[in-house]
Amino acid sequence: MKRHAKKEWFEDESFWSDLYPFMFPEERFAAAVEQMDKLLQLVKPNGTAVLDLCCGPGRCAIPLARLGFRVAGVDRTRFLLNKARARARTAKVRIEWVLEDMRDFLRPESFHLALSMFTSFGYFDDKKEDVRVLKNILTNLKPGGACVIDVMGKERIAKILLSTTSNVLPDGTMLVQRHEIFDDWTRIRNEWTLIRKGRATTRKFHHTLYSGQELRDRMEWGWIPKGEALREPRWRRVRSGHSKADRGGAETRETRRAMRETPRARKGRRDRLGSSAEAQASRERPGISPRFRPCNPAEILTATGSTSAKRGKGRISLSC
Repeated sequence: MKRHAKKEWFEDESFWSDLYPFMFPEERFAAAVEQMDKLLQLVKPNGTAVLDLCCGPGRCAIPLARLGFRVAGVDRTRFLLNKARARARTAKVRIEWVLEDMRDFLRPESFHLALSMFTSFGYFDDKKEDVRVLKNILTNLKPGGACVIDVMGKERIAKILLSTTSNVLPDGTMLVQRHEIFDDWTRIRNEWTLIRKGRATTRKFHHTLYSGQELRDRMEWGWIPKGEALREPRWRRVRSGHSKADRGGAETRETRRAMRETPRARKGRRDRLGSSAEAQASRERPGISPRFRPCNPAEILTATGSTSAKRGKGRISLSC
């Protein structure tokens, strides 16, 4: 595995081994089965090759493999991959487990679906690394492939955030969590204290926060070819009938214009594009790159069984 110049908090294996019982209780694995079923109903991948980035102990990868998908699970934490292998053996499914950082994993045009679930995106000190990951995802997707990113969004955090919380396991082990927003509401600083058998261990870490619109913009930024102006809207609704609140915020002028575009206007735009490869892609999916397929954040919220999207609750998820 490639070494990066700066060591970051998530590279500490003991962080994941010490906190594993709190982060991955059995109920979370059980819930993943229904979540994957609903996610697939929404995304409808056009093939069976799936990339699970930051797969952890296989919470999503194993249910997908049971459904017949060919899954590659990528994670940089050896402890979590060992847990994933053990669970896969118990489930009697075959999954390719890859020990690699999500910033470095490249397998061009190999996957129909890419996943980054359970707030595994935004850990890096340098926010440009998030863009690097998005570019890698685009490279790894087959033409027409789909990507789902699942994070706890600003909209939800602003409503539920408590400065201090605690959890206790049946054996008496306690986890005390303290949270603080900083850097103009773009990051969250966490202090987790594990108290076990009278001994306390404190871990400090932080990650970037995104709203639905900000994550959408970051995808746009990461996936526009260098030097290309964004003349055509790259986002559309997969389903209709959602309110403005469902779409995660105000729409851009370009998006509103695209929604009102008449068939005659669309035909005129196609004619202006000519007979190039870009024109052919536009005919297949007007105004959208054939390499990605965006959809409404609210629809993923509903599809993954989170709380009501209409009220701005739950995780912010984007399909690209």
